[in-house]
Amino acid sequence: MSRSPLPLVIEDVSAFATQLRKSWPEDPPGQSQALTLIARAAGYRNHQHVKASVEAETQPDKAALKRIQDALRVFDDQGIMTRWPKKTSVQRLCLLWFWSRLPAKRDLSEAEVNDVLQAGEAFGDHVLLRRSLIDGRLVQRTADGRTYRRLEAEPTPEERQVIRALSERRIAALS
Repeated sequence: MSRSPLPLVIEDVSAFATQLRKSWPEDPPGQSQALTLIARAAGYRNHQHVKASVEAETQPDKAALKRIQDALRVFDDQGIMTRWPKKTSVQRLCLLWFWSRLPAKRDLSEAEVNDVLQAGEAFGDHVLLRRSLIDGRLVQRTADGRTYRRLEAEPTPEERQVIRALSERRIAALS
């Protein structure tokens, strides 16, 4: 039996822990039973369901692979955006990187949003990024423009791959 890493994203750790505690048996479960209990607590039917969803996610088609590569090309080795892409589909992938860097479920001032955007771009137009985040419905702001909030969404597998690749670049640059 091969052992390959299987990523598991848990949106609400508290709910996950509560569900897992409710279903955990008195006697220590075997590995297979433990994997099933963990998968169910995370909202899957069983361990195979987790595995199938990850495998389906990791196989992008040729067009998606091209968009991912195009998006990653506009970032340097440290995860800093060096230019704005021309294609709208690639722009969206790039914006998700900035979206992921904004704190969730928290009101932000324009200055705080600008700080995040300026730290991640080198082409000198953080205003374009901020406007694009709003137009793309990734961030909302109040009518007076004082308060910004990241809108929660589930990134597509393609978007997750871009976020993951840029996160790895950022980590490598910091070490």
